[in-house]
This record gives sequence, C-alpha cells and structure tokens, in this order.
Amino acid sequence: MSASNPAVAVLATLDTKGREARFIADVLARAGATSWTVDLSLRPHDVEGADVTGAAVAAAAGVTWQALSERSRQDAAAVVTEGAQTKLLERFRAGEIAGAIGLGGANGTNLVCSIMRALPYLVPKVVVSTVAGTAAAQWYVAESDIALYPSIGDIALNRITRSVMENAAFAVVAAARNWAAKRETRAAHALLVAVSSFGGTAGCVDRVSERLQALGCEVIQFHASGVGGRSLERLAAAGELAGVVDVTTHELADLVADGVYSAGKARMTGAGAAGLPQVIVPGAIDHSNLWVGQVPERYRCREFFQYNAQNLLMRTNAAEFEKLGREFAGRINAARGPVRVLVPLEGFSEHTRRRAHDVQGNDKGPWKRPEDYRIFVDSLRSHLETVRVDELALHINDPAFADACVDAFMEIADKQE
Repeated sequence: MSASNPAVAVLATLDTKGREARFIADVLARAGATSWTVDLSLRPHDVEGADVTGAAVAAAAGVTWQALSERSRQDAAAVVTEGAQTKLLERFRAGEIAGAIGLGGANGTNLVCSIMRALPYLVPKVVVSTVAGTAAAQWYVAESDIALYPSIGDIALNRITRSVMENAAFAVVAAARNWAAKRETRAAHALLVAVSSFGGTAGCVDRVSERLQALGCEVIQFHASGVGGRSLERLAAAGELAGVVDVTTHELADLVADGVYSAGKARMTGAGAAGLPQVIVPGAIDHSNLWVGQVPERYRCREFFQYNAQNLLMRTNAAEFEKLGREFAGRINAARGPVRVLVPLEGFSEHTRRRAHDVQGNDKGPWKRPEDYRIFVDSLRSHLETVRVDELALHINDPAFADACVDAFMEIADKQE
C-alpha cells in the first residue's frame, strides 16, 4: 500500500446492502484506491463480493456462521463486531489499510461504528447513514473521530444516494491518501500536552495553554462534556500524550450526580495508567449539568444557575463534595506517574461570582460556598496516600493560579525525564 494507492476497508452487511457496497468499491477504484470489503451479515447467504466473508468474520470471534443465525440480533451483532474488529485491526497493524468506509440504517450504523471505533484516532473513518442527523449520532460516534454522511434517502441506489456515496467515498480516499503520506514521512513533533477545558475555567485554560506553547509544547484541549474526557483518556492510553494539565475535572461531578456530561468511571485513569505526569485541579466540580426542563424529581429542591438555553447547572452539595474527594483520591493513588494536585480555594469555576436560584428561579444567595470546598479538600487529603496537594488562596481563573499549574507540571515532567 502507498499514499498514491491507499487501501480502504468497506464495511457492510452484504445480504442487505450488497449492491451499495459494490458501488462504493467501484467509486473507491475510480478515486485511485483499493477496496477491501468485509461482510457484516448476521445470517448466512450466497451474495458474493466480500474479501472477508461473513463466515470468516464469525470464525474470527470463535463462532460458525450457521450458529450465528440462531442467536438474537443483538447477540449476533456483538459476535460480528468482535470478529470484524479482529480482522480490521490485523489488516491495519500490518500496514495494509489506510481508512474505512461503511453504510447502514440504524442497526447497520451501530454495527459499523462499533467496529470502526477500534481503529486509532486520525485513521480516516466515514459512514453513510440514514440516522446521521438524529440525536443518536452521539452514541454511534462516541469518543471516536468517525465522520457521518447523511444518506438523505434510505440506503438504496438512486441518483441522490449515489451522489452522497460518491462524495463520502472520494472524501475517505483523499483522507486516506493524506494519512498514508504522513505515516510514510514520520515527522518529529513537539511534546503534546492535554488540557481539559470548560467555559467556567476558560481563564485558567487559556493562560495554561499559552504558557505551555511558549515553553515549546503542543497543546490539545478537551472540552469536559463527556466525550472530551473519554477522548483524553483514550489518547493518553494510546501513548499520544506527553502529560496532562487536568484543569477541568468537572466530568467526575457529573459522574457522582448522574449529570449529562459524565465521561464514565474511566475518567482520570488513562493518563495515570500510562505513567504520564499530571497536574490535577478540581476545576468546575462545583456543579453538575442537567438539561433545562428535565430536572429529576429528587433534585428539584437543589440550587441552580441556567448557563444557556440547554444547560442548567446544579450546585454541588456537601455530600457530593465528600464523595468527589474519595473519587479523586482513588484515581490519583492508582496513577503510575508523577501527580501534583492544586486547589484554588477562592473558587473552582467562574460561576462562583454568580448567584444561585431554586428551580422556580428564586434567588438563593451566592454560588460560592468555601465551607463546601473545604469538605472536598479534607476528603481528598484523608484518602490520598503520598501525592502532594497545594492549597492556594486564589481563584481558578486568576493568572497566578494558571502559572502555578504550569510550573508544577514542568517540575514533575522534568523529574520524570
């Protein structure tokens, strides 16, 4: 495989989308690429055209194709996902594919995206889908970099959908050619440092990023809205990062309170497991996120601030702060690399300068609750083992606090070298 003639995997259920898969393979050839078609069919059939048959996919997961047909759709899809991921990754690790394209309706999109998510970031991934414009798209893509192309009509060949599929196929070939060319050059890069971000911590994030860049680092910011945190952890685990300045650990507050921006239990674990230097800040943990108009009954007595038309921020209470201290400590204790914790005692987010309201909009006083922040710090300290915690009489968005974060990061990063 070369950059001038990249190989692209075509993922489809040939028993229902065989004509469409062949059409995409033909377009890939016209665009100057080689296709490698993987059949994801959940039932045996006699449709030809696969480079990797459905039987071979099932066998890669330890199941016969005939036995697959006796399982429920959900169970069969799990088997096909496992088998297709195995075959796809084998081909990728051998340097024999530079991208992937798939197509499907709701079930097909879920199947194809589940398989594509196994590929590393930046490897081109495109899916032509009937559900690309729905709210469910976030679950199909998750923390990957899959590009969804709305099919406009159902997945069947006509002059409209042909044009969509052509656009998608030409796009993935161009991206695959670019990816393959970069892989061949293997250019040297500056150290890439992750910085977690949010609107309420923007002052700190911007200054931290600017200072790191001035010191010769490259910075990648992750928005702490669930997907961002999962992406940070995945990149860290993949060895793409040199360290993390975790300014905005807000997603753990949503994990504790069942907010809509939780990144799951793996948040703040990937960098630690990879042994990366980390500076950790309780940024924006003074609230969790709910959708406006969708406050659960158990939270209707709480205090809020409406951030925008969609997001309602719920102030973190004392019990949640105590639990957050334990959650932070458990993850920090498990880290294999150097960690420093910095706590801005004058406020964890810009919202400490605002006022809280009840669910009806009545004023409930200042958002800032220093006594609750103390509960977090005491809980954190009581559960930590040996990690240093610096308490600073600063607000998180004070320039001096951002400078302290960068100084701490450079100190522990230098010691690790």
